[in-house]
Amino acid sequence: MPSRIRLEDRECPLSTTVQHVGEWWTLLLLHDAFDGYTRFDQFQRNLNISTSMLTARLKTLVEDGLLERRRYQDKPPRYEYVLTERGRSLRPVIVALAAWGNRHLAPQERSMILVDAASGEEVEPAVVDARTGRSLDDSEAFVFAAGPAASAAMRSRYAELRSQRMTGADSQ
Repeated sequence: MPSRIRLEDRECPLSTTVQHVGEWWTLLLLHDAFDGYTRFDQFQRNLNISTSMLTARLKTLVEDGLLERRRYQDKPPRYEYVLTERGRSLRPVIVALAAWGNRHLAPQERSMILVDAASGEEVEPAVVDARTGRSLDDSEAFVFAAGPAASAAMRSRYAELRSQRMTGADSQ
């Protein structure tokens, strides 16, 4: 599959992440894996996906290190697909996407909700700063900045944005 990432975005973590999980079947397969599905026939039955599409998506997920292909039967050889640590680390992202979708639906229109496994009570996911507990929804309080591995172009981009924010704050 050819890369959809623009040359200038190769260092952007959003672009590289979308390359791994941006395909719609990928998110649905990972969601099923989080629900405990591991076998080809389970994924196929639940998603009603063609054999060729499922084979291709599972192969990519294995190549990307999100799933591990493990043999569970020798005769005939049968395999299951198990989440890796890298794959499991995507769960909060998928939970956040589902929560975002539910926030834009009336309660009676929600086909799936996140609940506390012990109490059955619905929970409301939030993305917060681990250190302070503050919600990351505020795009003025939390902004992106160039990281240690940023190229000169990336550093320039974020220096310009910082300057614009500072100038905008001064003029108010």
